[in-house]
Amino acid sequence: MREKIAQLQRWIDESSSVVFFGGAGVSTESGIPDFRSVDGLYNQKYDWPPEEILSHTLFRRHTKEFYRFYRDKMLCLDAQPNAAHRKLAQLEKAGKLRSVVTQNIDGLHQAAGSRRVWELHGSVLRNYCTDCGKPCTAQDILNSEGVPKCICGGTFKPDVVLYEEQLNGDTVAGAVRDISKADMLIVAGTSLTVYPAAGLVNYYAGDRLVLINKSPTPYDHKADLLIEGAVGEILDRIEVR
Repeated sequence: MREKIAQLQRWIDESSSVVFFGGAGVSTESGIPDFRSVDGLYNQKYDWPPEEILSHTLFRRHTKEFYRFYRDKMLCLDAQPNAAHRKLAQLEKAGKLRSVVTQNIDGLHQAAGSRRVWELHGSVLRNYCTDCGKPCTAQDILNSEGVPKCICGGTFKPDVVLYEEQLNGDTVAGAVRDISKADMLIVAGTSLTVYPAAGLVNYYAGDRLVLINKSPTPYDHKADLLIEGAVGEILDRIEVR
């Protein structure tokens, strides 16, 4: 492990356009549950499986049930950035990190100070009325009961990509552009099984693909450096210089 950390440090030192691609494992160290871990949401019991509850169809047909689950399990507004979020923000400020591409919807990268963040699946911090477009805060959603309604009578919807919905084209294009231009790609805390997001890794054409994860992924054989462990613990050992 010590040798792998040293190699990661050398590559970061030698790079000037690093892109970080992260998944749920980046935020678990902040207390946000991972959907697919052993103790994650997918192993708990509800009226519907989480992937159905968080679908466009259920949001439209059973909006009250959607929000009951959403408030209980998706709004972790007290969570704080961890060592991984903070280190990435420092690397960006130092001119090493080009951008963060994230599958997470918690806004913790921005809370830590990261400025260039591609949120593939949106953010719970943004909400809007499906009729008039009026914005609403996440705290307002959390404090509401039943189906949160706009003053115009429309229903508020989180600005997150639900199952059956497409990713934002501009966000994907920005992420692809940065990944394709990166001189180093760090992929961390993701199972790399959720598409189309996982497929973005294929746009990296360099020879410094680093995978940091607690468990194997389908892309392990493509990695130039494979590190097993918690993202925050590993990145916390990296010096910004």
